[in-house]
Amino acid sequence: MAQAMPEAILRTESLTKRFGGLTAVDTVSIELHVGEVHAVIGPNGAGKSTLTNLLSGDLRPTSGSVFFAGKDIAGLSSDRISRLGIGRSYQKTNIFLPFSVFENCRLAAQSRTPHAWRVFHGAAEFPDINLMAEEAMVAAGLSQRRDMVAAALSHGEQRQLEIAMCLATRPRVLLLDEPLAGMGPQESQDMVELIQKLAGRHAIMLIEHDMDAVFAVAHKLTVMVNGEVLESGVPEAVRGSPAVQTAYLGGEDFLNG
Repeated sequence: MAQAMPEAILRTESLTKRFGGLTAVDTVSIELHVGEVHAVIGPNGAGKSTLTNLLSGDLRPTSGSVFFAGKDIAGLSSDRISRLGIGRSYQKTNIFLPFSVFENCRLAAQSRTPHAWRVFHGAAEFPDINLMAEEAMVAAGLSQRRDMVAAALSHGEQRQLEIAMCLATRPRVLLLDEPLAGMGPQESQDMVELIQKLAGRHAIMLIEHDMDAVFAVAHKLTVMVNGEVLESGVPEAVRGSPAVQTAYLGGEDFLNG
């Protein structure tokens, strides 16, 4: 007898976002499970980043629901959603360039503790914060760069640092928006390996244009076109979908990298 799949940690039902007469996300329903990478692909303007912004609280939905651990969180602010356990990265790297790798991670960890705003105490006085930062650096493969100023890191390492800052908040879900953008082959391979490792303990939604990376890491694949879900399923089934091939006429290259 087949074993039932665990309940999704994050799921949407008919999630919709309109900007005036433009429907950027149109009744999208997806599920994210711990231990899986769910990649969302599609051409520019398909609604992928808008979907991410709805899940992270950067945008409020026009209608529909977002359930995290069974609770409807649609419309909550981004800081509240982050505190619940949903971390995200951005298309443009969002780190503190003058600070060290450790200081960046410690700032992120500090936002999750009861003493986040004890401004008359040095951060080093709180071992729990420092431990969260250290664990995040190790998980992201940056422990050897601990004391390096973020501005001196390579582009790929800066992307790793942004993920490390997410990890320092101890999220259960990671929303990764084009984490391989602008990377060379070796940096891309390093990021793929990091995502594969992180998937063991997190539910990951990956927005990415690098199809080689997508098919290397994705357990499930959703294709969006004009704000709608065109197809969703295991990667090989989606790759062979007539609807997807029709939508990308001449776009077979898009799916095959």
